[in-house]
Amino acid sequence: MSSTPLRRSLGVVDGVAIAASSTAATTSIAIGMGTIATIVGLQGPALLLLAFLPVLGIATAYARLNRSEPNCGNGYTWVGRTLGPWPGFLTGWVTIAGSVVFCAYTSAVMGSVVLIFANKAGLNSLAGIALDPTSTGVSTAVGLVLLLGLTALAVTGTRATTRFQFALLVFEYAVLIGFCGWALVTGEQSFSLSWFNPFEIADGTTFAQGMVLAVFFFWGWDAAFSVTEETRKPGDAARGGLIALFAMLGLFLFASVAFQREMSLAELIQNGPQALPYLGQKLAAEPWATLPLVALMFSAAASVQSTLIPTARGLLAMGRDRTMGPLWTRVHPRYGTPAAGTVVVLAVAASIALLAVALPRLSDMLLAAVNAIGLLVALYYGLTALACAVRFRSARHEGVRAAVFAVGVPAVSGLILLGLGGYLGYSYLTMSDHFELSPDNGWFMFSLPAVIVLVGLGMAAVAKYVRRSPYFATGRGTDAEAISLPMDRTPA
Repeated sequence: MSSTPLRRSLGVVDGVAIAASSTAATTSIAIGMGTIATIVGLQGPALLLLAFLPVLGIATAYARLNRSEPNCGNGYTWVGRTLGPWPGFLTGWVTIAGSVVFCAYTSAVMGSVVLIFANKAGLNSLAGIALDPTSTGVSTAVGLVLLLGLTALAVTGTRATTRFQFALLVFEYAVLIGFCGWALVTGEQSFSLSWFNPFEIADGTTFAQGMVLAVFFFWGWDAAFSVTEETRKPGDAARGGLIALFAMLGLFLFASVAFQREMSLAELIQNGPQALPYLGQKLAAEPWATLPLVALMFSAAASVQSTLIPTARGLLAMGRDRTMGPLWTRVHPRYGTPAAGTVVVLAVAASIALLAVALPRLSDMLLAAVNAIGLLVALYYGLTALACAVRFRSARHEGVRAAVFAVGVPAVSGLILLGLGGYLGYSYLTMSDHFELSPDNGWFMFSLPAVIVLVGLGMAAVAKYVRRSPYFATGRGTDAEAISLPMDRTPA
């Protein structure tokens, strides 16, 4: 009997990595250029370049750890075995929590785009409800319907998902490159080398917030490591992740300069998450002006789907260790995917999206969510990089090259991200003297990631003392071969 974890015969890791990161990149460009301009002005290109350096260091850490121990739980397994079960569980928890929050707010983006289409068609209200694309409540309601359909598609497996995403990706890139290329040539704003000068940023808090946001922009390249058990060779995950990461850097720099060539700082801030559709309106007449809007719709949909896949698989890894409940290990008898977990992730994301309606403006909700996820990403990337440096510390005796790439680069990258996150958290706590539901309120911005971390520590205590998970005795993740999927079984 063959007993392989998930569909090892698929060999789709490059497709998952590139599609996941590229669609996430398009979404980040669409909704993030205005957001990062709100924080750091026109220094977005500088921060994207700076943020790439520690993220590249994190990617090398992931690649080395994956070669040593391929596991769909990645950071959760690696950190648990190296630094201890408590930081390991926290790494897995914040990774999943950040992904769920991402699904929640991106569903609102999808809903907003649908409402823009409705407005273009002359439909501005329905049953007495104004179809306002800037309204968090209405956008969320529409987006949750779309989220349900994307979850159903994710359940059918990585092959169907990858094919769907590549079809969307071709269209997204053609539109994005075409419009940004035209903006570079015809833009009214003069190009300035000062855009690449981080020293023009006003203060340390602004710099830290911008860096964390820029790190979040690159989030998604590590999706390859969540399907490492579904590939023939563990090294494929590293190749797919690094290809995706460098592609994202090129796309981000190209788009950020193009946006700033075409739009003034005031325009970038004013349009926020609708910056890409606004770019289309400035550069072309209808129906061509609608193409960026369609690209944003496709990108948001594919980003949600590519986030659901690694999230459910991370929970599968935690479920088989009994750090999470048995629900997460249930596998669909036909599709061989963690279908039950995927559906529950949908339900939790939908609940968070409904809670976010407390922030009436969509742009405020997006800014709050992106800042929270940015801090979580900095935390789990940082812990994973430190785990790499500790696990392979003996490499410092194997020569300069081994010492630098196995220990030095991961350690420095991890410390940079943890330092940025800690400094930003402290800045949030000291910038306000009261709590208010606003992305301008420091206590509110700190409370979102803080609650996620505290809940994670509570869940870790349940896993250790109630479920008595062996993970908390050894820090080791369960052998992936422990789960045999129906589609992998062969007759005796």
